[in-house]
Order: sequence, then C-alpha cells, then structure tokens
Amino acid sequence: MKRCLFLAFAFLLLAPPAHGEPYPSRTVSVIVPYPAGGSVDVVARLIVAKLNERLGPNFVVENRAGGAGGAVGANVVAKAAPDGYTLMLTASIHIITPFLNNQIPYDAVHDFAPISLLAAGPLIVSTAPNVPAGNLREFFALVRKTPDKFTFATSSFGSAGHLAIELLKRDAKVDTLVIAYKGAGPMLNDLMGGQIQLIADPMASSLPLAASGKIKALAVTSAKRAAAAPEIPTVAESGMTGFEFSSWYGLWGPKGLPAEITAQLQAEVASALAEGDVKARLAALGFAPIGSSAEAFAQFIDAEAARYRQIIKDAGIKAE
Repeated sequence: MKRCLFLAFAFLLLAPPAHGEPYPSRTVSVIVPYPAGGSVDVVARLIVAKLNERLGPNFVVENRAGGAGGAVGANVVAKAAPDGYTLMLTASIHIITPFLNNQIPYDAVHDFAPISLLAAGPLIVSTAPNVPAGNLREFFALVRKTPDKFTFATSSFGSAGHLAIELLKRDAKVDTLVIAYKGAGPMLNDLMGGQIQLIADPMASSLPLAASGKIKALAVTSAKRAAAAPEIPTVAESGMTGFEFSSWYGLWGPKGLPAEITAQLQAEVASALAEGDVKARLAALGFAPIGSSAEAFAQFIDAEAARYRQIIKDAGIKAE
C-alpha cells in the first residue's frame, strides 16, 4: 500500500501542470485584411503552411478585406480575445493608415501585440513603356521640362507605394499630381497603356511586367540592388543619394497576448523563415526573410511610424 502511495505521489510530481491544453489546441485564424491572391495573402499562406507543419494543422488564413488600409480585418483582431487564436498578418500600410484616416476604430500600435517582423523588400519604380527615359535621372529631367505631361500614381491611398512616390517627389523637387487607384491591377493597366507615368509597386506584381517589357523599370527603392533583379539600379544610384524605402510584412496578435504564446510563435516563424524553400519563395517575391523578436519588431514599428509621419507632413497629404 505504501509503495502504491509513493508511486502515485511521484507521478503527480513528474506530471506536467494542468494549466490547460498546449497551444494551439484548436483553430487559429490568421487574419489577412485583403482579398485572396495578393502578395500579403501569398506570404500569409506560406507562413501558415509552415506553422501547420510545426505545430499541427490548426492555422488557417482568413481573408477579411474591406476598409482603408485593411481596417475591417484589423478591427477583428483588435477586438479579439488575446488568447493566440486570432492573429493578423499584414503589411506596413497598417501603421500608415491611422495618419490618413481619422475614422479607424482602433489604435494601430497600442491595440496590437507585435510578434515578428517577417520580411521586407524594395519597391520597383516604373514608368510607361512609351516614356523616353532609360533611368530615373532622365525621367525627372523630362518631368521638370514638361511637368504637365506627367501623372504619378499609387495602388491605394496611404500604401507604401504612395509614400515612396511622395518621397521621390520631395527629393526630386517636383510637384506632380498623384492619383490613388483602388488596387494594383487597374494602376498597372493604366501604366502599360501610358495613361500614367510613374509608380512604385512591390516586385511581386511589377517585376514580371518589367521583364516582359510591358512597363519600364527605372529603379528599386532599396539601398542595394535586389537579388531578384540585379539589372535594375537603385534610386540612390540614380542620383538621390541616401534614398531607401521598403515594404514590409509583420505578424501581430491582439493587445495582451500572453508572453509565452508570443515567444512560441516568434520562434516557430523565425525557424520557418530560415528554411531554404521559404527563402527561395520570398526571394521570388522580392522579399528578404527577417523573423525578428517581438521587442525588435516593436522598436521597428516606432521608428517606421515616425518616418511615415514626417513623409506625410512634408508631402502635405491630408486625411481622407
């Protein structure tokens, strides 16, 4: 009898604490606040597939499109329980939008828990194929001579491409109209047709068109040439010394996400991003994997927000 009691006591000492089931034990919704098929959605599905390999088939991408800058999907995450079962994967526009829309029903920084900066990559600055400029320096020389003949554009108001164009305008000292489209598709169609003359757009959508000659790539916005398109010079090489701008993607949870879940997700994501097939897929999209700590991501967000605020102020962009 004593031996049985001793074994039972030893078992209790060695047994894991009954604080609940290990995470994740049910479906985890990874909210993408944009329609399926876009570059954010593609990256999300890549990351989710890897999380399912590592933590079991619990993670699903849920597209919640709508609202400026993905506000509908982001609001779902902001209002969700901080239990790790509702996450958000989105782009830098999440931090830009609050500067341009006073109606956002959440605080883009304080209502979310940063988990990891996933990846970052340059934009391609492109013009229409009928514009007689072989590089960005020649392009802006033409704009200064006949400014009324040039119209710039962005895929959406407040996007990374929008701020990059405004930064280019500031550094080139030109004052040119910028048209905000509702999506990259219509914008790229008009660039191919010559209705607009300058855009800054992610490599995933612009590089195939540039490679086929349907648009003319003038520069990339990174400090160094992109591995996916080493033939395209940087903006800095084109005469704007020190110019650097990137589009980036991150993973967030709701405010109050437990530290242990944040750390677990960050570690798994960082390991996934280090895998060769993930690196290759991201490189094809023009992105470099990062997988930062939550603390580093929070610091990065603060620095980027300050930079975006200054660009918007300098450009005189008004909130919609």
